Amino acid sequence: MKNTTLTLIICLSIILNAGAQTATDYKSRIAIINKNIYDKFYDKKSGLYLETNDSLANRGNHSFLWPLCALVQAANEMEAGQPSKNYIAPVMKAIDQYYSAKPPVPGYQAMVTKEKVDSRFYDDNEWVAIALMDAYARNHKKEYLNKSEMIYRFLLSGHDNVGGGGFYWVEGNKKGKNTCSNGPGVLVALQLYLATHKKAYLDTAIVTYNWTKQHLLSSNGVYYDAIRVPSMTVDSAYYTYNAGTMLQSGVILYNITKDKKYLNDAHGVAKAAERHFYKNGRLPGNYWFNAVLLRGYIELYKVDKNKVQLQFMIDDANRTWAEEKDDQNLLGPKKAKALIDQAAMLEIYSRLDNLKF
Repeated sequence: MKNTTLTLIICLSIILNAGAQTATDYKSRIAIINKNIYDKFYDKKSGLYLETNDSLANRGNHSFLWPLCALVQAANEMEAGQPSKNYIAPVMKAIDQYYSAKPPVPGYQAMVTKEKVDSRFYDDNEWVAIALMDAYARNHKKEYLNKSEMIYRFLLSGHDNVGGGGFYWVEGNKKGKNTCSNGPGVLVALQLYLATHKKAYLDTAIVTYNWTKQHLLSSNGVYYDAIRVPSMTVDSAYYTYNAGTMLQSGVILYNITKDKKYLNDAHGVAKAAERHFYKNGRLPGNYWFNAVLLRGYIELYKVDKNKVQLQFMIDDANRTWAEEKDDQNLLGPKKAKALIDQAAMLEIYSRLDNLKF
């Protein structure tokens, strides 16, 4: 009897320690990656960030806006797990240096405004708004809502009825409309609707969702990258983040409307994305695209509580930490490490740490 009791105690201890180790492990990864970002990618004097840890590759420039789109979302996920912290503030201080008041409406450009006049991408702006609205849902800081509404107005300047609707990808280039500008456009509109209950936002979201599904959903259940206009020729490349935004959009539309067609859409994309992208025990190598895909699966998990659907993403995140970091714990397959890769994995580990199974 004593031996049996002792065995049970040992087994229980192992199980509890394993659970604790998983949580501790994510937290330690988060701390390591965040420290690395501020040690190796942050220019304290300017309050800006560097694209890579290789000064030759950076060519004296600060980061493009895109990696900061990843970093501000990661900062939000860190704050969600540590509400007393303010991780978003330094990132937004940097992002504000990309602000451009150029007509027809203000928005953020791709490079630091005082360093270079550059293009303004609709999706870059959308990613910032998505992160800010996620933060607004937690803390109701009016400045986050105001900036997101500004971005929404900029987004509308990239919409017309060529090809039946949809948003362009980059201001002034009217050759194509991308899933990466329409999927996150849906999310921005949905988040603004949830915050304000203004019907115009929901109308934009539904029209854009339907347009994207009609023109860019492939027969294999995931989304094509873009459609050329006015020829309506499809760019048949597939990327994980396009599946992620449309998966997340479908779930949120279901939550708002209770129309099960949106939830059915979401389940269809979730099944197709795992089938298409997860090969030989790994996802494609763009960490940030995969972070956006994870957002969609987590949104679906909140509804159906099916952890099995998430498992391949958890496995890939843990594989990445085991196989794709250097001796300084910098992540990425190349010798020169990229800010966007560190930020993406920071978001992924923060989201997994915040999950309550």
